[in-house]
Formats: sequence, structure tokens, C-alpha cells
Amino acid sequence: MIDVLIIGGGPAGVSAALYTARARYSTTILYKNHGALQTAEAVENFYGHKKIGGHELVETGLQQAQAVGAELICTETTGITLTENNTIQAQTASGQILEAKAAIIATGATRVRPKIEGLEALEGMGVSYCAICDGFFYRGKDVAVLGSGAYALHEAQDLLPLVKSVTLLTNGETPSANFPEEIKICQDKIEKLTADKAGALENILTATGEKIPATGLFIAMGIAGGTELARKIGAQVENNAVIVDKNMRTLVPGLWAAGDCTGGLKQIAKAVYQGAEAGMDIIKFLREWGK
Repeated sequence: MIDVLIIGGGPAGVSAALYTARARYSTTILYKNHGALQTAEAVENFYGHKKIGGHELVETGLQQAQAVGAELICTETTGITLTENNTIQAQTASGQILEAKAAIIATGATRVRPKIEGLEALEGMGVSYCAICDGFFYRGKDVAVLGSGAYALHEAQDLLPLVKSVTLLTNGETPSANFPEEIKICQDKIEKLTADKAGALENILTATGEKIPATGLFIAMGIAGGTELARKIGAQVENNAVIVDKNMRTLVPGLWAAGDCTGGLKQIAKAVYQGAEAGMDIIKFLREWGK
């Protein structure tokens, strides 16, 4: 059991860690990569820096967090759950399960909506972004998962006990995770989705002309972003943003969110501010925990 689990190693997550670790609470940061900042050639609008590369800024932040005692684990977080004891458990692509008294989602806004004809129109009518949220509605039916990595594997494993069959659609990519034999794999490019007379998903058509019957399609491309993780644990999400209060708390006990995943202004300064708010509020929360 650790005190604070931070999912995301960008400005929001690191800012929170600087507070919780300095307050002598065991703090672990899970991060897969450097997020959107890694593509920024130069940052010129952040206090105290005339000009700095995005990758360098994130690396410096991680080193700062580590220097005050935070543990860094470079791995992909594939899911989070709330335990019966109101602690947060995180599952990772490397097979680790970490449990914490408090957790922050700070992974940014990375929801991927592929450009496939018919997909946007069928969202909520067969197209879903969360297997643990919507899998129950497809019990005993044929479904598909769109993706190729650990995140797609996690979604498929959530679906297997419920549905009749799961087909993995890689949309031209090579699978980068080890999928069990009971999952069919189709690596063809996806041409379009078609609906039945009621307007719900019925078939997935590939560029080679194959027709794959499916009543549900679960999007799991890339890695799980903040809103996907929030949905998995039952936090409120609106307009692709995690809903938080003034202290960055979600409606889930022991869970905060900060940074781009909360919507609004997508700036480093805002992410750092929200991370600080979350970190300070977690310190108060943990002091009450110990009483």
C-alpha cells in the first residue's frame, strides 16, 4: 500500500508529486511517455524559462519529483478500480497491481477517435470507449475491439467473460501485445461501419471486402487517456473531460484529476496549478486518513 499514486508524468502529475512527496507521503508516478509535451520543439510561455524544449521540461520535472522522494515507474496504466476499502488499485501493462490511499489521474486528454466512416454517428449506438462501462449491454453477442496494444488487450479481457466472441481489429497495425487464442485477430484496414434499421451497429466492413458482424465496437487505440481511466472507475465525464470540484476531487472517494483531462485551457501553467491544488488537498485527505 502506497499513500499517493499519480497516473501521468507531465506537469500536472509532477506538480502534485512535489507536494505530496515533500510532505513525506510515499508517492509513485506511473507514466508511459512524455505526453503531448514531447512533441513541443520549444516552450516560450512558461514562467521562468525563456525557451525550453518540451521533452527537456518534462525530464526536468520528473527528476525534481524523484529528488524529493517520488518513485518513478515507466509503464502503461491499463485500468483503475475502487476497492471495497475505498483504496485505488491500478493495473499496468507490465502486470503490476499497485494500491494506494489516494490517486490522481493526470494523463492528459488522449482519447483517439479514428477516422472511419460511420464511427462518430454510431457512438452510443454500438460504438463505445469503455469495456467495463458498457460490456454488460453486449453479453452473449459478437463484439470487436479496435486497437493493437496493451490497452486493447485489457479491454478485450474485460469483455471475454461476458460476450459471445471478441474480434481484435488492428486497422492495419501489427499487434504489439500477446492476445489469447480465443480472440480473433483481423489486421485489415477498416473501411466503414454499417447500421441496422434501428440505427445500431450491425457490421464492420474492411478494405478487403470482409464483413464482420458486430453489435459492439470498443475503441482502444494507443494508451488509455484520462477520460477512459475515469470512466473505468466510475468518475463523471462530460464532453471528454473528467469532472472535478475546486480541489480537483472527482466523485469517486480518494480519486483526483488534474491537467488536460479536466478540459478547458490546455496550458502548462493550468496543469501545474491543478496539480498543486490536487497535491495539497491529498495531503489534507491523508492527514484525516491517519486519525
